Formats: sequence, structure tokens, C-alpha cells
Amino acid sequence: MHLKSLTLKGFKSFASATTLRFEPGITCVVGPNGSGKSNVLDALRWVMGTQGAKDLRGGKMEDVIFAGTAGRAPLGRAEVSLTIDNTDGALPIEYTEVSITRRMFRDGASEYEINGSTCRLMDVQELLSDSGIGREMHVIVGQGQLAQILESKPEERRAFIEEAAGVLKHRKRKEKALRKLDAMQANLTRLTDLTSELRRQLKPLGKQAEIARKAQAVQAELRDARLRLYAEDLVGRRAEIEKEQADEAVARARRHEVEQALEVADAKQTALEDQLAADAPRIASAQDAWYRLSALEERLRGTVRLAVERERHLSAKDDAAEARGGRDPEELDAEAEETAVREAELAERVDVARFALGETAERRAELEQVVQAAEQAHMAAVRAVADRREGLARLAGQVEALRSKTGATAEEIERMSTALVEATERAEDAAVELAEAQAESGVEDADDAGLGDRHEQAKAAQKAAQARVDELVAAERTAEKDIASWRARVDALSLGLSRKDGAGALLAAGDRLPGLLGSVAALLTVEPGAEAALAAALGPVADAVAVASGDDAVAALELLRGNDAGRAGVLVGGWTTIDRSGWPTLPHGARWAADLVRSPESLRHAVLSALEQVAVVDSLRVARDLVARYPQVRAVTAEGDVFGAHWVVGGADRGQSVIEVQAAVDEANEKLAASEAAAERAAAALAGAKAEQQARAAEVAAAHEASNEAKVRAARSSERLNRLRQAVRSAQAEAERVQSQRAEVEHAREDALSKLAELAERLVVAEEAPMDDEPDTAVRDEAAASLTAARQQEMDALLALRTA
Repeated sequence: MHLKSLTLKGFKSFASATTLRFEPGITCVVGPNGSGKSNVLDALRWVMGTQGAKDLRGGKMEDVIFAGTAGRAPLGRAEVSLTIDNTDGALPIEYTEVSITRRMFRDGASEYEINGSTCRLMDVQELLSDSGIGREMHVIVGQGQLAQILESKPEERRAFIEEAAGVLKHRKRKEKALRKLDAMQANLTRLTDLTSELRRQLKPLGKQAEIARKAQAVQAELRDARLRLYAEDLVGRRAEIEKEQADEAVARARRHEVEQALEVADAKQTALEDQLAADAPRIASAQDAWYRLSALEERLRGTVRLAVERERHLSAKDDAAEARGGRDPEELDAEAEETAVREAELAERVDVARFALGETAERRAELEQVVQAAEQAHMAAVRAVADRREGLARLAGQVEALRSKTGATAEEIERMSTALVEATERAEDAAVELAEAQAESGVEDADDAGLGDRHEQAKAAQKAAQARVDELVAAERTAEKDIASWRARVDALSLGLSRKDGAGALLAAGDRLPGLLGSVAALLTVEPGAEAALAAALGPVADAVAVASGDDAVAALELLRGNDAGRAGVLVGGWTTIDRSGWPTLPHGARWAADLVRSPESLRHAVLSALEQVAVVDSLRVARDLVARYPQVRAVTAEGDVFGAHWVVGGADRGQSVIEVQAAVDEANEKLAASEAAAERAAAALAGAKAEQQARAAEVAAAHEASNEAKVRAARSSERLNRLRQAVRSAQAEAERVQSQRAEVEHAREDALSKLAELAERLVVAEEAPMDDEPDTAVRDEAAASLTAARQQEMDALLALRTA
């Protein structure tokens, strides 16, 4: 692999597109100062992903873009393409030639391409780091860097060596992976919290979902019922509409007929009105003619009556004449002459009677005037007498009125006195009732005084109970979180206990291996902190499988061979007696390994045999000294280093044994059980705290209700007190008003009594004075008699005139 070409366009001093071609071997760039030799190295750094402006000898990244000269304008972007010959496959990409391009714009945007395909900066860095030429690799050595390498410290040299060996990229990837794992763990913890929270909410949410489903079903039924009702209502309304439409059609037809009849009637009315207007003059003239004819009819009827009378008179005469045998014409002539004479006499008598009638009428008119004057004078006299009598009567009436008034005022004073007494009594009663109400209100206020404090105390107790509930809820959540964490740890550690070797095959055999007791690590209980030492002391036995007898061990090995399941260690139980009397005495701080482990009774002697004269010590020096003193003893440190008489096993990066993993699983199970117990205790305490909180809430509600009732009682008491105070004031005001009115009435009675005395004295004086006689009526009577005589004379004259 070698660089094949480098193309620069708009990068620093390379304004125009410039391509530098490289051949295998060493390429030397020679030129004077300022000719741009360092810009070629900067372009290599930049295209390989350098992000620091200082590494490119600039202040900011935009400085890599051609800034322009006096004769050329600045450019808007910089672009560098690096072509690498990958014939040997050094780059992990299926191309013999790889072209990497980086492009940057003045607005800060950047683009990366690999063989013309757009990619990320991460892709470029990963591709180059796999070949050892990444941006953090020391493949480009600048000025002063060689001295830095020569003068570097051991730690820095180690970094250079790791870089040269290709370890640095893996370290970077490890750090990145660890960061991702940390972030993943944080997300996993959050996810666990969310999962536990959602798990707690599943049951109420399920109930809510069931209720929602039932509600949806009920709503569907309700909607269906409503639609059915609407459909029935619609059918009924349509039937009503059809009926109404039919009735409307009939009504329209009837209306049309009525309108036609109305038009005919209007036409007839118009014709009749016209005819009436035309007949009105004739009707008026007919009425006038009727009135005239009626008058004429009356006159004719009078004439007829007169003619009938005369006819009757003449008929009587004719009858008399006929009775005498008829009349002589001469006699008739004589009678006619006599009648003419008599007519003349009658005419003269009529004239005399008419003259006498005129005179008597004049006399009657004069006498009427005289009578009227006499009547007026008499009436004036009568009125004068009546006025005097009326004055006396009025004075007597005033006296009687004043007497009645004084009597009424006396009764009014008596009534007001009674009302005053009643008002005073009401005021006193109201004052007594007010005093009693004030006393009762004081007692109620004293009784209700502690309600506010009890309410505040109940609220404080409720607040404390709520705080306790919140605390227990937090404790329950913490316990649930611990349960989830420890359960996850148990699951993770249990995966480490799953065996894929021969031991796993034996453990999976189950009933096919009757004497199988289980995994040795699962059957042993090691004191905390001694797991590594016991695992090192037991050696292969720590990963072995325990069986009950030697026959079971043979069956186990045959099973492994028959199934080609690999190899496995087998710990055979039995009753071999181990004599510990010959074991030496251990120094201070050292303990026998057999004392740090507990096992089932069937394996106790086997475990003692495996740990015979194995001591657990604190340090390597103590282990060395102990073995040197007692060669038959094996010493094991807490870190898992084992010392024998002529051998030592130990070092770093030992890895966890099955016993340690099993101990961790047991510890995690214990923590899990403890967390579950804590969760149960927290749940039980939370239930009690919630009950306590509800009780306190009930107490707060009761105290609040009692306080409200006290406020209502206080309001009612205040209202009653105000009403009683108002009653007292009203009664007192009524008493004062009645007393004032009584004083005014008494004063008015005194005035009336004084006026009554004065008018009574005047009445006595007026009654003692002589009373005038009635006015004389002689003149009026004489004038009336003369008028009567004149009217009689006028009547006689009129009768004489009519009978003449």
C-alpha cells in the first residue's frame, strides 16, 4: 500500500486544481521557504480527518480555504482528494484503489466521500485506522516531533509503541465501546425503571381498558338505541308530515273555494254599495215625503173625525127629519138665512173673544212678572233666615265636631298609651332575648374556639401521613428497582454457571445418572471473601460434579465417553475418615481452608480430603514461610495464589471460578430475597400508611366539616343577634315614636278643648239672641192669586174663542 496521488483545489495556497502523483518508494518535496511544502502535509492531515485548526497551522478551520490574492478572488470551498494504492489489501475494502475526498465550504459545512460515495467522518477514520494511518497515528512526523519521541517518558513511549503495534486503535475502540456500554447501562437502568413502573400500572390500566371496552359496548348499544329511536321518530314524523301535507292540500282547496266565494261576496257588496249610493237620494226624499204624508195623515184623520162627527150629527138630524116626514124647502131657506145671520154673529163674537184673549194674555204676562219679582223677594228673605239658621247650625256643628274630636283624641291617647306600654314591653323582651342570645353565642364561641386548632392539627397529621406515604412509595420503588437489578444480576451470573463442557453434560443427564448430587460449586457454602482462595485450593474440584459413590463416578465417565461429551472432574462422596490431629498449628491470621467451607454430609469427607492441610493466609510472604516450615502444608492467599513445597501457582488475571460465580449468585439471591422482603415490608407499611393517611384525611374532612358547621352556627348566631338588636332598636324607636305621637295628640286635644269652650260660649250667646220671624208671603200670595185669575180669564177667553 502506498500513496498514489494527491489532488488539491482551493486548499490554502493551491487555488487551482493541482495533482501530485507519487511512486512507490521515497518522494521528496523540495522548494524555497513559503512555496507551500508544508501545505502538502497539511492537506494530507486534513483529508485524513484532522479536526483541530492548530494542527493545520491556522486559527480556524475556514483558514484552509483559499483566501484570495491581489489578482485572484477568494474561493468558496476547499477540496482535497487522496488516492491510495490498495493492491496488497492493507485497507479493509474490496477495491485495489481507494480515493478519499474531503470538501469544506465557508459556511462550515463539510462533506466526505470514499470512492465517490458520500460517507461520514467516522467511516473515513475507521477505514484508515484499520490500516495504521489514522489521524491520531504518528504516520506524519512534523518539525520537533522526533525530539519529542526521543525525550518522551516511559508512559509516552508505551503509547508510541502501542500505536506502532496497532494496539491504540483497539484501545480507542474499547474506550468507545465502554462509553457506549455505560450509556447503554444508564439507558437499561432507566428502561428497567420504566418497565417496573409500567408493570405496576398494567393492572389498573387493564381494569381501565376493560371499563373502556365495556363503556364502548354500552356506547355502541346506546348509539344503536338512539338510532332506533331516531328511526322510529323519523317514521312517525314522516307520517305526520304526509298527513299534514294532505290536510294542507285540503285546506288549500278549501281556502281557494273560500277565496272565490269571498271574491263573489266582495263583488256583491260593491254592487250593493253602489246601488245604496245611487238609492240614497231617493231614500232621503222618500223619508221626507213619508214625514210629510204622516203629518197630512194626521190632519186628514182629524178632518175625518170631524167629518164623522158632523156626519153623525147631520145623520141624527136627518133621522129626526125623516121621523117627522121630511123637511120643507122654505124651511130650509129660512134656516139657511138664519144660519148666515148666526155665522155673522159668531164671526163678530170671535173677533170680540180674540181681542179679549189678547188683553187677558197681556194681563197674564204682566202678572207673571210681578209674581216672579215677589217670589224672588220672598226667596231672598227665606235665604236670609236660612243663612242665620245655618250659621247657628254650623256653630253647633263645630261645637259637636270639637266634642267628638276631643273624645276621639282621648281614645287615641288611651290607645297610644297602650301601644307605648306594649312597645316598651317588646323592647324589654327583645333586650332580654338579646342578652340570652349573646350568652349562648359566647358559649358556642368557646366551644368552637378549638375547632380551628383541631383542623390545623388534623391537616398537619395528614401532611405527615402523606409524607410517610411518599417516603414509603419511594422506598417501595427503590426496593423494586433493587429487585430488578439483583434479578438481572442473578440472571446474568446464572448464565456464567451454564456449563458447555463435560460437567454441563453430566448435570444435564438428570435421571440417567442416579447418583448425581449436583455441581460442587452449588453444593458448597464458602465464607464471604474466601471464594478465590477456596477456588484455588480446590483446583479442578471447584468445577467438578459431585456424585454419591465410586460406581456413580464410573457411570459418569462412561456417559461422557458414550456421548462424546468431553471431559469433566467428578468429586466422589463417601465416608473416608480424615484425621486432623496431625495437622500443624497455624500462625496468627491463618486458617484451615476446610474451616471456611460448609458442605452436605455426604461430601464432607470428600471436601476435607480435597482440602487436607490447605491453609488460607493473608500474604505471599506468610504463605512462603508457612510452607517452608511445614512442607506438607499447602498455603493459599486470598488472591488465589497457591504455595506448595516445591511449586507455586498464581499471578494476575486469573478469572472467576465457578465457586466465585456461585458465591456471587448466592449473594445476589440473598440480596434479591432481602430486596423482595424490603419491598414486601414497604408494601405492608405503605398499606398501613395509606390507611393512616386516609384516616387523617377523614379527620381533616371531619374537622373541616365541624369548622364549617361552626362557621354556619356563628353566621346564624350573628344573624340572630343582628335580628334581635334590630328588634330592640325597632321596639325602642316604636316606643319613642308612640310617645312623641301621644304628646302631639295630647297637645292637639288641649287646643281642641280650648276651641270647644270658646265655640260653646258663642253658641250660647247666639241661641239667646231673638230669632227673626218668617218672611211675609202676602204680597207673593196676592200676586199669585191675581196671576191665577188672569190665567183663568185667559183660559175662558180661549174657550170662548174656540166655542164661538
